[in-house]
Amino acid sequence: MNEALKTLEPSGVWNYFREILEIPRPSKKEEKIAAYIINFAKQHQLVCKQDEIGNLLICKPATAGFENRKTVVLQSHIDMVCEKNSDKVHDFDHDPIEVYVRDGWVRTMGTTLGADDGIGIAAQLAILSDDSIEHGPIECLFTIDEETGLTGAFGLQAGFLNAEILLNLDSEDEGELFIGCAGGKDTVITLPYSLETIPKGHKSFTLSVVGLNGGHSGDDIHKGLGNANKILNRMLWEADRQFGVRLSFIEGGNLRNAIAREANAVILVPEANIDPLKNFVHEFFADVKKEYSVTEPNVAISLAPSKAKSESVVSIDDQLKLINSVYACPHGVIAMSQSIANFVETSTNLASIRMMEKEFVITTSQRSSIESAKDDVANMVRACFELTGATVIHSDGYPGWAPNPKSEIREITEEAYFNLFLSKPQVKAIHAGLECGLIGDKYPLMDMISFGPTIKGAHSPDERLDIESVTKFWKLTLSVLKWIPLKG
Repeated sequence: MNEALKTLEPSGVWNYFREILEIPRPSKKEEKIAAYIINFAKQHQLVCKQDEIGNLLICKPATAGFENRKTVVLQSHIDMVCEKNSDKVHDFDHDPIEVYVRDGWVRTMGTTLGADDGIGIAAQLAILSDDSIEHGPIECLFTIDEETGLTGAFGLQAGFLNAEILLNLDSEDEGELFIGCAGGKDTVITLPYSLETIPKGHKSFTLSVVGLNGGHSGDDIHKGLGNANKILNRMLWEADRQFGVRLSFIEGGNLRNAIAREANAVILVPEANIDPLKNFVHEFFADVKKEYSVTEPNVAISLAPSKAKSESVVSIDDQLKLINSVYACPHGVIAMSQSIANFVETSTNLASIRMMEKEFVITTSQRSSIESAKDDVANMVRACFELTGATVIHSDGYPGWAPNPKSEIREITEEAYFNLFLSKPQVKAIHAGLECGLIGDKYPLMDMISFGPTIKGAHSPDERLDIESVTKFWKLTLSVLKWIPLKG
């Protein structure tokens, strides 16, 4: 499978990436990829250890002549976001990822690719397996559960690493070096509901929003992308007032760090209002197409007779609580940085809506490079839902990574990039969360930088990996390792 990758260069990186694509690795289910990495270490006679939380560390001695260099740890996460199009049959717990090459990109067949951060893993393994590469003492850290909770980085203990320098291989824009990131937290809302008998004279319809791009709730939050949850709820809010629709079922979005691509609701419509509702949906769709003509050209909204038989509807009071609070809940960029040009400072993502047996569960996530602003927007979300009597819980969150203006590894990486490609890289902070913040919290003297190849559409089935950028990423990583400074 995935024969198209066999001819790509650098062959070591692509061969390992090809093997990684065969291994299921959903967040919190990393046992198979962990076993693969442990077996790799045994095959190459390298020291491998695993901490209590499940992180793996492989150590490799320096090549001849590089023994007195500072120890470097290369780091990536072994889990992946598991998103697919609704019409795609795929079991992320068992099925390999299928890919093809087109126009210089590695793409998938309707699922996430897992280049975030499978390509980082592949680069680490290629370095560890190649004795011709010049480097000082290196460690390769493979963390678990980055995508749904940063569990591995949270659980990392002081003393597990010996390195003084960290190369995080989890950035997604070649030519950009990251020296800081936002902190984040989740806000999860539980809103109870009761059910009522379906009113007489109503017909059941499914209202759907599909075809949105989705994307990473940090990297892509400023791009004006549509949120399926917000669009669907906006229709429900109007349909409730104009046509007296009743809600039987609702779901939208999936992961906390992905912008919702699809959402749907089963609604009961008074027979006399069916045609007016159809006209409304048609006109609403035209408005949405116009509003998102640039960023969401493939958005689609449909109203069709429901295939499933509805047996009850949400009480009118609880229906109003849900659609009013979701309408009021903020989503998107809240503030831009006052100190870094064109950099998002604070944002929030209305990630998912789930209808459980007796309660709605709404998951949101907040990010900011300023801790107090992160708390402020989380409380803004909290206030929207507490007005309805909902239970709101904030996660502990994770810290940001403050840029270090005296970073030695930044200077080395900048110089290496210029020498290789005769152009200056952009040095910047990122609005997405990186594990560097948590690792730096455990290892405050660690000098860190993050870079990687170009990945577009991360956390969505449109995820794709730029082939040429992988070559540049590989050359830069090897050059940086070669120029790591002497110890103390």
